[in-house]
Amino acid sequence: MTLHDRVRDRLRPWHALMLAVFLAGTGLQLAGGAEPFLAVLSGLFGLVVFQFTVGNVWASAVEYRNAGGAWSDAPFLAPFALAVLAAAAAYAATRSLAGAASAAFWAFVLALAATSVVVNLVVGYRRDDADADGLQRVE
Repeated sequence: MTLHDRVRDRLRPWHALMLAVFLAGTGLQLAGGAEPFLAVLSGLFGLVVFQFTVGNVWASAVEYRNAGGAWSDAPFLAPFALAVLAAAAAYAATRSLAGAASAAFWAFVLALAATSVVVNLVVGYRRDDADADGLQRVE
């Protein structure tokens, strides 16, 4: 197997998206007149924020799907809907994109946490379900 094949097998579209976010953040800062070092730091910070938010939302969606849920279920869509509503309300009140983004983020986080607790309380745990580590519970 050649080096090219090994690199191609290990790189995923997610890596290309992360690179694009880093380059966009760095490029925007350079275009705004920032020093190269600060532009790179800004691009890295933007990448961390992107990976934290989008990466966690994607992981949450995948885990919900793997647990047997559908992406069209109301408990799955509720945090997204509340985030959009919070962003719209914050933007209408402040005309600030940063404020709208912050409101959307925190509304999503709080709604996701509340939805998770409610779903766990409603569904409960079945006797024959496996624990999170994949082992059967002994009662």
